[in-house]
Amino acid sequence: MQVFVFDLDFTLWDAGGTWCDATDPPYRWNNKRLIDSSNRWIRLYPDVVHILDELHKRGKFVVAASRTFRPDWANDLLNLLDIDRYFHHKEIYPADKTKHFKNIQKHLNLPFSEMVFFDDEYRNIADVELLGVNSVFVDEGITKELVKPYF
Repeated sequence: MQVFVFDLDFTLWDAGGTWCDATDPPYRWNNKRLIDSSNRWIRLYPDVVHILDELHKRGKFVVAASRTFRPDWANDLLNLLDIDRYFHHKEIYPADKTKHFKNIQKHLNLPFSEMVFFDDEYRNIADVELLGVNSVFVDEGITKELVKPYF
């Protein structure tokens, strides 16, 4: 695979048990924890940085695709969690994931068959598989084991 596409909420991070658009900015660091103003702890799943580092070393395209109603907050979290630098492209706005993938294909000029998508929602997996994208259901956050078969 050449393109690795990741959903954000409940795939790369846990935004205090909710989606990032349901958090309560502003965000701030407190005792090495990123929290919102309601003290929700927003954190990456343990393998995220390792996965993104490995994909970067292997020269893979890394893309974020999120249906959030608050793209500005999602982008803030990408920056605050220090992972924004890994993404070659971002599709972060409220829309069907097929729209995200059509834009990714147009932007990268690669076939859907060269893409793998990781998401925690079955509806997104089902929609994107119809395009011919390899799709992986993520339960309890992304792990090295889920990504490794696609290197």
